[in-house]
Amino acid sequence: MQTRTLGTQGLTTSAIGYGSMGISDFYGPGDEQEGIDAIRKAHELGVTLFDTAEMYGWGANEEIVGRAVKSFRDDVVIATKFGFKAPDYGLDSRPEHIREVVENSLRRLGVDHIDVLYQHRVDPNVPIEDVAGTVKEFIDAGKVKYFGLSEAGPETMRRAHAVQPVSVLQTEYSLFERDVEVLFPVLNGLGIGFVPYSPLGRGFLTGTAKPAAEYDETDMRSWDARWQPGNFEKNVDATRKLTELAASKDATVAQLALAWLLAQGEHIVPIPGTRSAKRVVENVGAVDLSLTDADLARIKEILPTGGFGSRYPEGMSPTWQ
Repeated sequence: MQTRTLGTQGLTTSAIGYGSMGISDFYGPGDEQEGIDAIRKAHELGVTLFDTAEMYGWGANEEIVGRAVKSFRDDVVIATKFGFKAPDYGLDSRPEHIREVVENSLRRLGVDHIDVLYQHRVDPNVPIEDVAGTVKEFIDAGKVKYFGLSEAGPETMRRAHAVQPVSVLQTEYSLFERDVEVLFPVLNGLGIGFVPYSPLGRGFLTGTAKPAAEYDETDMRSWDARWQPGNFEKNVDATRKLTELAASKDATVAQLALAWLLAQGEHIVPIPGTRSAKRVVENVGAVDLSLTDADLARIKEILPTGGFGSRYPEGMSPTWQ
């Protein structure tokens, strides 16, 4: 497994990580043991970055991750997040709430420190300096190692970085979603690494997408615009063309999509999520797939600016400031 460095504070991880959200939330009913098996298979194959959050199952996901990595905890990087409140998913990054969440996360994960602590979403009601200062307290106390932000914009990153250096930004990025590329100059200027979530287009780039109506109502793909009539057919056609290119390189479309992300910069570590150990093997195989200039040009021809359909309904998309 290749390794990459995120930020300038010493955070080093495998070139591909693992996103655990789907084990317990947002993609229909989950299977805890299946998720644990997938995490352990990822570790077996050299994956060292495991991503969770308080908000995924309101602690249930952290507990699963904690149990899954218990026997090799010291060999891996555990990332979790604060910033939402139950049960309404409202924003709350008040220092007192951060302190409560961190202590609960440490307990649920069964660890004495969190490797990467993200603010899950920027809270417009709390100065980012207060957020960064609170995380700094935990870093100084040895309970957190690295500070991360999710869905943050240039001003927020700069202001946070001035209080406590930010090691990594996490935001959606894939062949289907390119908007975050406008932030890359800021990341490079500040020396911040980047972790793309939903690197496989929320599953569309696995080649197994079905129309929205065929998903359970607990599955976010039932309302995601990319699965709706009109957009769905265009995205299926693009995925078919990508699949043909991948097949010419003895690879799957998921491996092609992940290899494309890795080719966008050495500061990038995608975290594909899956409940399947078989899919983990497939995803990890992307590190061995080299894309030529001709491959990259063909990909750009198929999807010049991303997929069809917005990533969130109106009013839900984060505002980068």
